[in-house]
Amino acid sequence: MVEHIKIRKSPHTWVARTKGAILAESSDALEVREGDNPVVIYFPRADVGMALLEKTASSTTCPHKGTASYFAFHGKNGTIPDVAWSYEAPQKNVAEITGHVAFYQGKVTVEQF
Repeated sequence: MVEHIKIRKSPHTWVARTKGAILAESSDALEVREGDNPVVIYFPRADVGMALLEKTASSTTCPHKGTASYFAFHGKNGTIPDVAWSYEAPQKNVAEITGHVAFYQGKVTVEQF
């Protein structure tokens, strides 16, 4: 693992919600910390309402994690572009995040439940 990226299984249950919809709820989430940045919660896809998300054409590349794919939220109360991301094939040093989805704070509320 890259030294400045720390990944651990969260001891808490987490929920992600936006526009009146619960997007994810999990007691199997990962806490990912990069350097001095705030912890980002990565939810297992099995605990994410993937029917509410649609993959977009957006992507970014992180030199430490690989290429991220993005998702838009589509719900009764509106659409939010690029609200979540996932590393479909992350680099080996962060393989634990494979099959997980993270959400942008500010677009989505992610909180301990």
